[in-house]
Amino acid sequence: MTGSQQEDYERAGFGGRLTPGTSPALLLVDPARAYVDPDCPLYAGVEPAVEAMRVLLADARRAGIPVVITRMRLRPDGSDGGLFFRKVPTLRVFAEGSPYGDFIDGLAPRATELTVTKQYPSAFFGTALAAYLTSSGIDTLLIGGLSTSGCVRATALDAMQHGFIPVVVEEAVGDRDPDVHAANLFDIRHKIGEVWPMARVPEYLAGRGPETP
Repeated sequence: MTGSQQEDYERAGFGGRLTPGTSPALLLVDPARAYVDPDCPLYAGVEPAVEAMRVLLADARRAGIPVVITRMRLRPDGSDGGLFFRKVPTLRVFAEGSPYGDFIDGLAPRATELTVTKQYPSAFFGTALAAYLTSSGIDTLLIGGLSTSGCVRATALDAMQHGFIPVVVEEAVGDRDPDVHAANLFDIRHKIGEVWPMARVPEYLAGRGPETP
């Protein structure tokens, strides 16, 4: 985005700051093989973001904060995807039994970490995620995942609407189009939550808990 656009948004009153709380969790949105397998129609060329997601996950585990990882899973006919499936029929790659819905190597949840299975863009829609975070005393979500303009944005928006401070980690999210990716980060930063460079995360997490075995 240009400097004039930035100035225009700030003059309009967008871009207030949200201060992250003291009880964060990591939320990785849909780290699915579909986005990194060139044989899949959803391949997005997001390998750098995937590498950053691995680093982010390792940081969270070292800090001992809760980790939540989401996945898309649909019935073979896509009927539980409703209008989303009708709008984006290529979501069939996430049907039960498809290997494209599997977690990317190195980004699968551990047995002690929460897996959220969803059928729509937001990790909150039709799931128990908000109840889990509330009961766990979480106030802040560090968010990575795929894709920036779709499930990441929808999840960040719902996080804010449910009262959790969303912090999208810039290098750890990705999209098939760099311009769309940048535009959505710009919008998230000004209207939804915070967008941080990866380098800020270890400092924020420092001293928050013992290393997870």
